[in-house]
Amino acid sequence: MGTNPSFFIEMLHFLKERKAWWLVPIIIMLLLVGILVIFGQSSALSPFIYALF
Repeated sequence: MGTNPSFFIEMLHFLKERKAWWLVPIIIMLLLVGILVIFGQSSALSPFIYALF
């Protein structure tokens, strides 16, 4: 399994070959929203995250 590149490296190669750099901000925003959802469910940071919205 050492010869398979990771998902992120494979995604970067895809974006580079297809010249789809416009997808990078969308992917970053989706990751940030996903992180907010995970931390917002059950953590001590929940009241602070809810205050942002």
